[in-house]
Amino acid sequence: MSTYVLIHGSWHGSWCWYKIIPRLQLAGHRVIAPDMPAHGRDWRSPGQITMQDYVDTITNVLDEHDEPVVLVAHSRAGLQATQAVDARPRKIHTLVYLAAILLPNGVGLLDWSDPDSVLWPNVDFNEHEGWDMIRPEIYRESIYHDCSDEDVALAYRLLMPEPRGPNSPTNTAIHTTPENFGSVPRVYIELSQDRAISVPFQRRMHTATPCERVLSIAASHSAYFSQPDELTRQMLIA
Repeated sequence: MSTYVLIHGSWHGSWCWYKIIPRLQLAGHRVIAPDMPAHGRDWRSPGQITMQDYVDTITNVLDEHDEPVVLVAHSRAGLQATQAVDARPRKIHTLVYLAAILLPNGVGLLDWSDPDSVLWPNVDFNEHEGWDMIRPEIYRESIYHDCSDEDVALAYRLLMPEPRGPNSPTNTAIHTTPENFGSVPRVYIELSQDRAISVPFQRRMHTATPCERVLSIAASHSAYFSQPDELTRQMLIA
């Protein structure tokens, strides 16, 4: 039995893993899916949330377990997952990036651009309050184009603004060390129909920061909704 820790991406909460959690449990594994700060049932205001708040949320989960876990990060959550792993490398069996942001040491998300993304031109940024939010009219096209009407309806009601203050993950450069982050096995799962984080951008990232394995699913950015069986299978072999 392994322990899987699932880290949701921008605007979502732990609820987005609702199809994956029972499948992993049915395979005999323990699953933990925390809400990141200012998401899900964490009701803090997004404007003051920092990268360290995100990292602390993850490391607090890791510190509760003696055995190393499989840490799975989706989308923008790759930022905080990378930092958490650098802080707790011995707590990680495998780090899985699910179409996630994977940046080299010293680089921030805003230093790199994805010209093929349908998503990023349709994200509104409230600088005064310190958050960003995807425009509702682009939900399906950008992140749910192969998902059911029921799952899209769920997302419409549960998505929340993403922290975007000066010390948020989006505005914080990655800082890792070879002896910590570099010692942890990494797997990248590409989503080959992703319109939010394009395949060329996914490949640019895992080429710049190589992973031991690269897997692929022919799915949108939200494979946990549209292809839960295949995603679970790949998590199990990662």
